[in-house]
Parts: sequence; structure tokens; C-alpha cells
Amino acid sequence: MSSPPIKRALISVSDKLGLVDFAQGLEAAGIQIYSTGGTRRHLELSGIHVLDVAEYTGFPEMMDGRVKTLHPRIFAGILCRHDREDDMASLEEHDILSFELVVVNLYPFQATIAKPGVTKSQAIEQIDIGGPSLVRAAAKNAKFTSIVTNPEQYSSVLVEVAESGCTSQDTRDRLSAAAFAMTAEYDQAISDYFAGTETDSLFTENKTISMRLKKELRYGENPHQQAGIYSIVGRSGANAVNARQLNGKDLSYNNLLDLDAALHIVRPFTEPACSVIKHNNPCGAATSGSLVEAVRKAMAGDPLSAFGSILGMNRVVDEETAELLSEPGLFVEAIIAPDFSASAIGILTTKPKWRKNVRLMQVGNLEDQEGELSFRHINGGMLVQDADVIADDYPAWEVVTEAQPDEALVNELKFAWQMVRHIKSNAIGICREQSLVGAGAGQMSRVDSVEIAIRKAGERTQGAVLSSDAFFPFPDSIHAAAEAGIAAIIQPGGSRGDEAVIEACNEHGIPMIFTGRRHFKH
Repeated sequence: MSSPPIKRALISVSDKLGLVDFAQGLEAAGIQIYSTGGTRRHLELSGIHVLDVAEYTGFPEMMDGRVKTLHPRIFAGILCRHDREDDMASLEEHDILSFELVVVNLYPFQATIAKPGVTKSQAIEQIDIGGPSLVRAAAKNAKFTSIVTNPEQYSSVLVEVAESGCTSQDTRDRLSAAAFAMTAEYDQAISDYFAGTETDSLFTENKTISMRLKKELRYGENPHQQAGIYSIVGRSGANAVNARQLNGKDLSYNNLLDLDAALHIVRPFTEPACSVIKHNNPCGAATSGSLVEAVRKAMAGDPLSAFGSILGMNRVVDEETAELLSEPGLFVEAIIAPDFSASAIGILTTKPKWRKNVRLMQVGNLEDQEGELSFRHINGGMLVQDADVIADDYPAWEVVTEAQPDEALVNELKFAWQMVRHIKSNAIGICREQSLVGAGAGQMSRVDSVEIAIRKAGERTQGAVLSSDAFFPFPDSIHAAAEAGIAAIIQPGGSRGDEAVIEACNEHGIPMIFTGRRHFKH
């Protein structure tokens, strides 16, 4: 059977964005509109002729709207199979009208529970019953019934209705899939909410992640791998996924990994900060009194590795910073920042030779993200943990050496400790003047990481500080650091070899702090 003409529409929505224009389009196409309570009144105020569902069913709304559309005359009209003589005969026998179009979106449960101080009873009242039932019924009968669940679908449906008086089967199938996805997300949000109210643990018995495809990517880590970027439903805020691209080529899989890392580094700093990411590790990072100085220091951390890097900034990119990045010999793949001034955009997109290619990613204000869960896929499942964003407990730090760091050294050590949590373990960071000047990452031996970081820093190790993401098992790294001129060391402590490591620091007159907290990035 061909697509049935749309004679009647049932409309019951919570989100009324764009509804009047849509209903006017349906009315112009000769479609009768049936509706309920608040939706009906909203449409009538705009001069649209609407038939009352309660009058049609002969059953009034009750219990403050808890019961209004749950009626056989409604569901039979939605679920009838137009190519079945017995179904159509049943409609005629019981004086039931068919509904070829159903327009429903649900009570804002997710928005309600996101509000601070919302009570359980308030949340319960935002659990939609009739809405999901209508949606599922119409989606099940997609061979004959169109289900519209999002204002973004209004225009495409209207175009088809205006042209042919119905929707295509492809459209109905697409709408049906979207509808089932919506009810699945909705039910999962309710399930997660109640699971969370029954336990103080972050790790409820069931954990579901709902994701929506944002874009297919050209390829993954390598050209032979297919890839896409998904947004996590309900996860808003300033991040690489939600960022607005202002300029440049399409983002790659690896670009997105690096943009995420770049933003993560600069987010916690209150002063202007810049990070330089290469292969998902920082090859430079710095803070300063101005953004342009922070960028200058960060790019100087490892200039060779910084070529073709990705930059993260926690301030609006201004004209002065853009001019610095436009100097000959510099090349960056992408910049992620809260925003870009108009003059900065003009400079970055016209002045350097890479002008049309550089990706400019605007994320908006960087809000606190403490308490966010971190997910990592392994074959057969997911590893879930608290994200490593908790603030460091400075009062718990302990100077374990005879030599005591002065205030200036302590401030350097605090910066170095922030840096090392972003370097892949075994991680070593060498910092000087609030700038990362040498990083040793991802080595099987910690002493190898120390040697790499010292080599990267070169002469800048003189008077610099060294941070380690985990304890030193042996004093060999301390001797190497002392020979390079390192002025102070920070590490978690907790090794059987702590005594020997402390003794080595005392031998060289190097102050060392134990933080009591490890920052592995495995």
C-alpha cells in the first residue's frame, strides 16, 4: 500500500518551540488537529482550530493531567493498519478516527532533575506516562503513522505534506527510529535518577551512556580505520565535542583527542594559561600575567615539537596573541579557547601561510567539571572512574628533606605538579618560571623518563623543579636530576625506597615534597 494521506494529527507537547508555525502549515494542508490541555490552549490563542481530545474520547482529563490521552479511541486510531480490512472495520464499528500524524515531546524530566534542590516528588511529577505511550504506538506503526518528536523535524515534514499530502516511508522510518531513541534516553534518565537516589556511590548497578552521532570523520587514528564523533546525551558545557568551529579544515580523530587534552590542562588555572599538545602529550605549557606571554613561554617549552601542535588557552584569544602566532616559522593545527576576538580571527585566518587551514575552536566559558566520570573502553566492557580533576590538598604536602623550599620554589612545584598529571606515565615534568620546559612521557622505566625530560630541557634545568607522577623506586633518578641542576623535586612518595631517595636528596641539598597522591595517566 502507498503512504496513506494525513487526515488528522494528534498534538501533545511540552516544548512548544515552533509549534504554532507547524500547526498553521498542517491546517493549511487541510489536516484536522486534535490536542490536549495546555497544547490546545496554546494553539487556540494563535487562532488555530483545534479539536479537544477529551470531547472526542468522551473522557475528561483528570488528576492534574496525569490521565488524558490513555484511551482506546486514541490508540486504536494510531495503531490501525490501513491495509487490513479487519482493522479498518473495527474503527468503523466503534466510531474511531484514524490519526496518521502524532506530534509529541515529553515532560522535561532531565531538565527538572538538573535543577539544584529538586525534590524526589517534583522529579516524579515530571515522569511522562501518556507521552511515551503515544510515541511508541506511533513509532511501532511507522508503516502508516508519522511520529514527530522534535521541533527540528517540523520543516521537513511540512514540506512533504505540502507536496503530496503525506510523508514517505523513508521519512516515517527515520522518524520512528528517532522516536524510539528518544524514549530509550528518557527511560534511562529516569532509571539513572532513581538508581542514584538509592545509593551514595557513583557506581550504580546499571550504567548506560546515551550518545548521538555528531559527525562522521574522514578516518580514525589511521587512514584504514573508520571513525565518528558522538556527543554524550545530557553532557553540556565547554568541551571539544560541543565546541563551535570558526575556521579551518575538518577535524580528524587525532585532532579531537589533542583538543580535549589541550583544554583539560588550561581549565583549572585562574591566571592566563596556554598548553601545547603533540601526540596527546604536552610539549609545552605555561601561565603568565597575560595570554600572549603565556603562549610565548609555552611555545618555547619545546619549539621543535611545537611545530604542527594543538594549542589550548583559557582566555579569549586577543589581537596581540594572534600576532605572535602569526610569526614566520610557527605552525599550529588548531587552537581551542573560550573565544576569539574579531581582530584575532582576522589575523589568524589571513596573515599566516596556513590561514585557511588552522582550526579555531570556540568553547565558551570554562566551568568547573569536578565530579565528572571518566570512561575508557576495553574489549567486553568499560572502565569507569572519577575523573582526575580533584584539587590538590596542599596542606597535606610534606617536606621530607633537610633542605626546605622557599615560597618561590613551592609555587614552581605547585605548577609542576599540575603539569605532570597531564603527561603519560611514567611521567616526569621539568618546570621553570611557571612553564613546562621538559617532559618525559610513556617510558617503561622512570629513569628513562627523567633522562628524556632533562635532555628536552637542556640548560634550562639549572634552577628548575622536577615533578614525578608516581614515586621514585630508586635514587638513580635523583642523582641524574642533581647533576642537571634541578633545584627541587615533588613526588607522591610511598615507595619502599623512599628512605634511600630522601637520603640522595639530602646528599645533594635538594628539597623534596611528598604529596601523598599519585597522578598516573596510564
